[in-house]
Amino acid sequence: MPRKPHYTARFTAAETLCSLFQSNSSVKILFDTNAAKYSLPARERNLAMNMVYGVLRQRQFLDRILQILSKTPIRKLHPFVHQTVAVGLYQIFFLDRIPPSAAVNEAVNSCKVKGIPKRLHGFVNGILREAIRQKENNNLTETALTEQNGQPIYNHPHWLVTRWIKHYGRQETARICEENNKEPLLVLRLNSPLISTVDFCNQLEQQKIAHKPGTYCTDSIVLPHFRGSIESIPGFEQGFFQVQDEAAQLATRLLAPFKNGGNYLDGCAGLGGKTNHLLQLGLQHNLKIYAVEPEQRRLDKLLENQLRLFPESRLSVHKENLQDFAERETVQFDGILIDAPCSGTGVIGRHPDIRWNRKEQDLLRYQKKQLDLLEQAAGLLGPKGVLVYATCSLEPEENQTVIRSFLSTRTDFRLTNCAEQLPKTAHQLIKDNFFCPHPSTTIDGFFSARMQRE
Repeated sequence: MPRKPHYTARFTAAETLCSLFQSNSSVKILFDTNAAKYSLPARERNLAMNMVYGVLRQRQFLDRILQILSKTPIRKLHPFVHQTVAVGLYQIFFLDRIPPSAAVNEAVNSCKVKGIPKRLHGFVNGILREAIRQKENNNLTETALTEQNGQPIYNHPHWLVTRWIKHYGRQETARICEENNKEPLLVLRLNSPLISTVDFCNQLEQQKIAHKPGTYCTDSIVLPHFRGSIESIPGFEQGFFQVQDEAAQLATRLLAPFKNGGNYLDGCAGLGGKTNHLLQLGLQHNLKIYAVEPEQRRLDKLLENQLRLFPESRLSVHKENLQDFAERETVQFDGILIDAPCSGTGVIGRHPDIRWNRKEQDLLRYQKKQLDLLEQAAGLLGPKGVLVYATCSLEPEENQTVIRSFLSTRTDFRLTNCAEQLPKTAHQLIKDNFFCPHPSTTIDGFFSARMQRE
């Protein structure tokens, strides 16, 4: 009988990258599907994810090395061979704990499992071994940090780098790109009604999990070195925390001050991070929270977290889009959060596939949808109600331009200063009354505007 193929972390990584560049789907969905398909154990799964995300963060650098070492143009390479070599190069240049020889052998074995013609096994072996030799002689890295035209490699698409240089300058663009190419920190939002910061940190210390307080929010805890599963963090099942970056935590707070017994709507609930934060903030004000989300997968995740965090909450969930909800809903809301679909260029560090999946023409398509959502939300808002608009984008077309366009036609709304709702530590992140941090070691790139109905 033929031997059953052995699907390793390296094979899974290369297969996921092939699927990603052929389909432009979400890397997380593709990776989760492949990890389950090939029955990867936890340790192999973590290694495969590390390699997939690492290759995406260093794609241009790795392709530049391949371009230098290979006589065959990259565009003519078999897609699986290309991604297998990229995975091997990533291990050689970025993963010190993996012996270079293992990276070579596993790359060749992946080609065998995939059924790649034998003549290409030698190509993969030769490229990776030459990369090892040149790395040891320091002949390759410096050359690979620049493109053929002499421009530095940012590991971001040219259209995006060009835009950022225009808007933010060359130095800030280089800094943003550098931040995006690092592995992001894990940030938790503590469910403070259930457990105190002191008690939760004591539990982390008992498990020897390094932690530190967040920079801006009193309920945030950062786990700088944690690489395990979220479910293994103490207190997960008890609902003591939710994973959420501080930018998203601050955005939800812009709906304050809350009206006692008021009605509040998360109009684009998604996975429910901000919905559950609203439930937390609303406990002391007896708020009724509504959430609108049309996609079943996202809605399931929202409800799963809600049951874990706030099983007895007053949450009204609606599986539909905001337009359908607005056409039949008679409630007048005191506050509405529109966390709008966007290009996501502020969270490229967390989702490195975004940089390769987006095109510049996408921005105006998102803008139209964003303006539509604001108009629908405006019709649901009561007198003196608060409307908060948020994106995880850095692009003016999706942020400042959207707000100015909305306000130009809705004279019954005015832009307010975000500073009154945010802690003083976050005031440095406000510009022209907008909350708009750029990606850094402490916070994701984000944008929020707070508007009030006259």
